[in-house]
Amino acid sequence: MKLSVKLDYACRALARMASRLPSGELSRIEELAEVEAIPANYLVQILGELRNGGLIESRRGKQGGYLLARQPEEISLREVIALVQGDVFTSVANPAGASGESVAQTWKVLQDCFEAKASELTVKDMMPTSPEEMYYI
Repeated sequence: MKLSVKLDYACRALARMASRLPSGELSRIEELAEVEAIPANYLVQILGELRNGGLIESRRGKQGGYLLARQPEEISLREVIALVQGDVFTSVANPAGASGESVAQTWKVLQDCFEAKASELTVKDMMPTSPEEMYYI
């Protein structure tokens, strides 16, 4: 199992949007890219997928940007993984051979544990715990 950079970037963008939710501020691509160290061109693609998947909404115009479509605690990590990366836990186990069946069962147990935990964790769990530093110019 390998989680992609794309998934990591999507989670960072979602966490950032979640942290801005209480203030009602929208997140702009340039700001998300800079603060979360994500290449802007790649972020555009990721945000498009998140929007098409119903996890975020976009607002047009000068004051436009992106925001979560639901509360952070309502968006599970499993939902984000499925949308951005698809099936991350594919077993190559072959039940043939003397130990094939038991190995396949072990991978299935691990997959079930992963999916259960990913269903419990939410975007809220990924939000930064420390308050943002404010910079004044």
